[in-house]
Amino acid sequence: MTAARFRIYVDGQEGTTGLRIHEYLARRPELELLRIAPERRKDAQERARLLNEADVAFLCLPDAASREAAALVDNPRTCLIDASSAHRTAPGWVFGMPELAPGQRHALRQARRIANPGCHASAFILLMRPLVDAGLVPPATPVSATSITGYSGGGKSMIAQYERARAARDPAAPGLSLIHI
Repeated sequence: MTAARFRIYVDGQEGTTGLRIHEYLARRPELELLRIAPERRKDAQERARLLNEADVAFLCLPDAASREAAALVDNPRTCLIDASSAHRTAPGWVFGMPELAPGQRHALRQARRIANPGCHASAFILLMRPLVDAGLVPPATPVSATSITGYSGGGKSMIAQYERARAARDPAAPGLSLIHI
């Protein structure tokens, strides 16, 4: 068996995003997933211990809780990846979209604080950034977009509720899975 090379902690592993990340990473034998006891998941001292022991910590929390969790980290080697919108424009955080601009991929490789752009923001930015860069849309132009999602951010109970309702009356058109990845 291969020894774990990286220690990973998912803060917020009970929520929708945390569940998925935890599930994907659990399949990787070179990773050691740090776990918090369910009864201690809101214990700041225990969370701080795990966040600081991790090589990489994912913050899968609401914005305010994500800011609080980031403040608990004093280990300069711990790389934080924030799945909330709390740090997307924060100084010292690198926006986690390597395709954003020249040099962005290199910046991400060097970063210890990475703000995940999110699915809706990514789609909008990937649509608009080339238009702004090409001078077709002035940077100060007010632009808005409407976006619709399912249970994203709702955690285990909302996933179960969504799946029960879907099973009772499947509104999906043929061929659509409604799976958000």
